[in-house]
Amino acid sequence: MPEKIRTNAAQNNPGPGGEAGAIEKPKDLSKAIKQLFAYLGKYKNMVILASVLAIAGAVLNLIGPNKLSEITNLITVGLSGTMDVNAIARIGTILAVLYLLGFIFNYLQGYIMASVTQYITRNMRHDISVKINRLPLRYFDSTSTGDILSRVTNDVDTVSQSMNQSVSSLVSSVAMLLGSVLMMFLTNWIMAVAGVAAALIGFAIMLKVIAKSQVYYNDQQTELGSLNGQVEETFSGHTVIKTFNGEDIEKASFKKKNDRLFICASKSQFLSSLMMPLMIFIGNLAYVVVCVIGAVLALNGSITFGTIVAFMLYIRLFTQPLQNISQAMSSVQSMAAACERVFEFLDEEEMEDESFKTAKLDKIEGKVDFEHVKFGYDEDTMIIHDFSEHVKPGQKIAIVGPTGAGKTTLVNLLMRFYEIHSGTIQIDGTNTKDLKRENVHDLFGMVLQDTWMFEGTLRENLVYNKTNITQEMLDECCEICGLTDFVKQLPNGYDTVLTENATISAGQRQLITIARAMLANSPLLILDEATSSVDTRTELKVQKAMDMLTQGRTSFVIAHRLSTIRNADCILVLNNGDIIESGTHEQLIAKNGFYADLYNSQFEQAEA
Repeated sequence: MPEKIRTNAAQNNPGPGGEAGAIEKPKDLSKAIKQLFAYLGKYKNMVILASVLAIAGAVLNLIGPNKLSEITNLITVGLSGTMDVNAIARIGTILAVLYLLGFIFNYLQGYIMASVTQYITRNMRHDISVKINRLPLRYFDSTSTGDILSRVTNDVDTVSQSMNQSVSSLVSSVAMLLGSVLMMFLTNWIMAVAGVAAALIGFAIMLKVIAKSQVYYNDQQTELGSLNGQVEETFSGHTVIKTFNGEDIEKASFKKKNDRLFICASKSQFLSSLMMPLMIFIGNLAYVVVCVIGAVLALNGSITFGTIVAFMLYIRLFTQPLQNISQAMSSVQSMAAACERVFEFLDEEEMEDESFKTAKLDKIEGKVDFEHVKFGYDEDTMIIHDFSEHVKPGQKIAIVGPTGAGKTTLVNLLMRFYEIHSGTIQIDGTNTKDLKRENVHDLFGMVLQDTWMFEGTLRENLVYNKTNITQEMLDECCEICGLTDFVKQLPNGYDTVLTENATISAGQRQLITIARAMLANSPLLILDEATSSVDTRTELKVQKAMDMLTQGRTSFVIAHRLSTIRNADCILVLNNGDIIESGTHEQLIAKNGFYADLYNSQFEQAEA
């Protein structure tokens, strides 16, 4: 097994759950349940079968008290006369068979529901994964990574757990509740009214406690989310906090939030701890009422002792479902809220289907034409106003300008990460809109300022999604990029697994991504601040490698360090989405305009 090392890449995105919030209630419970049931598809029959089995199990359990009543009466008669052992054994055997069948039915429905929930969980995660790749980039601009991850993990898990626990429990509990009430009234309506009334009074008290505890529990979850958020921020920004001596501020803030959490948690846990004593109290209260009234009726000869025993069992079968229904409904609400979030995501508008497009570019020369391109992230605010430029094959085009000028937006449009509002972008005379997005992406190699690496070996990171990469090609590429010494230092060379948070510097990560672009051998290149994280000495090596990489390829270079693009064939100076200057470095310096000011300001800063 290859040895693992860790990288320095600090991830600023929130974790899968983001900040934990209070338990959500669905906006529309019935709609959410309908959506889930429609999503079940071929598993609907399995859910129905599980529900039928749950009802059957409940019915079998309801027959039990009646049979126990018969046994009790036979024993009572036998104490004063002859004991009918055969009859007792026969009823006992029937009772044992009933309970065994009840166990089998309950086990089968549990197994079926567990299987269905796992199928649903798998399908939901698969559909979300497919959906992510179909969403436009603008969705991710407006939605946090933590929220998306929360839907994939927390919400799907909530659906799985709640569905497994609530559906069969709710069905069986309702059946048990209605059946026990029916059996009690069929047996003796006076004792039925007394027992049900006593249980309902106790249950009403419990509902008041539940409602009160739910408020505190919601507050607890909110405070817990706030506390978790601060802990996450503190860990991710530990260096900054240390640098600015912010420990006391963070401690004070943590203490304040922790104290609020303590108060809310104490109240919620205190009230929650009353649930079990209350349930015991409700059951005992009902037992007392049944025993007292049953004794009076037995003395009058209205009922037998066996009837009292049966009623005590029916009371237990009546009170327990009340609690189960309450818990199941809470679980159903959580499931419905999670379903809403999942289905909201699955219903998001997707990118246009391009399966019908057949245009392809087999032999690429590298000619790129921008014709009156207009674009804005919303209709009211244009970032690119009227951009036109004609790039010859093999040219190195540098794009410079102040922050917000539209540099990165321009290359995003070139890659079709966003769709332009008007105008055209053509590659070798073919409109990029006539090509499938994946075809456009295949034409470009990219090196970004924000380097991206995944947990895997160095070799896997270098040859990402490419085949037929030989060892010689790897060695040559790493030599050009100055990675040879780094590879030799790794425990297992190219087969060393790279993980987060340790010994690979930002500069080394950037060199790896540059080498990845080299190995991709794409006909066109996009370099977005590709040398921003390397030191001056390394920059010279990287710049030489980049010159070799761009040789013979049409390339677009976004640069902040203007010294790195002096050899560009053409420098486009953007400001507010428009080209205000263009030409070679020497031509632009001679104009003594906007570019010259930018260049000279950097030169002055370097001297200072």
